[in-house]
Amino acid sequence: MLTITPEASQAIRGILNASDAPDGSMFRISPQAQNGMSPGPDLAVTLTDAPAADDQIVEGDEISVCVEPSAAAMLDDKELDVTVVGDQFNFSIGEQA
Repeated sequence: MLTITPEASQAIRGILNASDAPDGSMFRISPQAQNGMSPGPDLAVTLTDAPAADDQIVEGDEISVCVEPSAAAMLDDKELDVTVVGDQFNFSIGEQA
């Protein structure tokens, strides 16, 4: 199952708190059409009011992220992390430690 680093959890909490999203909104990770420029599958991160019925819910540090089922299969042994540069968040998927 996908894991979420404490740093990524903190960044997600900050984004959710700073956005106009309704209380209870979540990040959702889902596949998107490939643009041909990246070596692996392309994933999209969006805000959602509620997870889809078949989404996998991944718990982080005081946050939950919903993951579309086919994305969950791709991310089963991966970790969501973030690099912060100024006020930009660069999320990345890497191998679990």
